[in-house]
Amino acid sequence: MMGRLMKSAFVALFLLVIAGPLAAEAPHFDRAPLSIRTTEGKEITLDVEWAIAPEEREHGLMFRKELGDDQGMIFDFGTVRDVMMWMKNTPLSLDMVFIGEDGRVKRVASRTTPFSEAIVGSGTPVRYVLEIRGGRAAALGIGEGAEVTLTPPAGASD
Repeated sequence: MMGRLMKSAFVALFLLVIAGPLAAEAPHFDRAPLSIRTTEGKEITLDVEWAIAPEEREHGLMFRKELGDDQGMIFDFGTVRDVMMWMKNTPLSLDMVFIGEDGRVKRVASRTTPFSEAIVGSGTPVRYVLEIRGGRAAALGIGEGAEVTLTPPAGASD
């Protein structure tokens, strides 16, 4: 009995040490600048990573411990639909900016809860979601009605 327990513990430790880091390995994300004009006319440029492929969108910003003031990730769902996001495995609080196909901000979910499995919904059909560090949308003046200019990285498909 003790031998089986030791063997099981060894296998569990091996999987934790070897497979754990592999599970957290992020896919490659292409980067491109993203421009936002607030409803007050302020122009903002962010350096964003594009999550276009399903595996990119599934991984998103999970496991990230840092995100710069002018950095983020844009999720392109390729079609207009109701979008549901969550914060599982995400240690940072994020603002989720829900954007319609026309580039207009439809909703901002501010300061989402790290590691939460609660669903954060778009509330209306959208094509894109921009994730930035929690509190940055308010600090930059990004709110409903802001205009986002979306220029996917070279080689990205619509």
